[in-house]
Amino acid sequence: MGTAPDVIEELTADHRAVQRLFDRIRAAEPGSAARKALVEQVSAALVRHSVAEKEHLYPAVRDHVAHGRRWAEKELSDHGRIEELLHDLERREPQDEDFTALVLALSTRVTSHILDEEQRLFPRLQATCPADTRRELGEKVRRARNSAPTHPRPNAPDSALATRAVSPGLGLLDGVRDFFTRRGRTRRS
Repeated sequence: MGTAPDVIEELTADHRAVQRLFDRIRAAEPGSAARKALVEQVSAALVRHSVAEKEHLYPAVRDHVAHGRRWAEKELSDHGRIEELLHDLERREPQDEDFTALVLALSTRVTSHILDEEQRLFPRLQATCPADTRRELGEKVRRARNSAPTHPRPNAPDSALATRAVSPGLGLLDGVRDFFTRRGRTRRS
């Protein structure tokens, strides 16, 4: 029986899943319903990931990493820009003139954010945050992600407390809405 993934392993696995979705988006036919469904899937994955990081990663960064407040604010700023792109994409159809440009901008921004976290932030956290704390945070991230919203809300507060307070309700609301609209699934005519 192995040890459960810690926060860094959990979030890195999310990064890989998002990168695979971007690969599938690039391979999908431009303007297709399949491409739109994949963009909706990546949007939901990124929003859930963002909520988990806001609730658990960035408070740990503030507590354990040198200049943690500055690190957290920079990462939260990145999340804000990503959520703005997701919000813009949510209002577009894959045939829209700027849809592909927005997907490219999103992919570029997310890739930059992933590299920054994995190459600069995660090693610092691993070096300064005890392993048992990282494992606890991994479990908290898994739980948070499961009940998190799936739609971007770029103007939502970034504080861990506010995010933790509203996420389960918004997650339930988004889940019901996604079920009825078939968001993230290719629609049949």
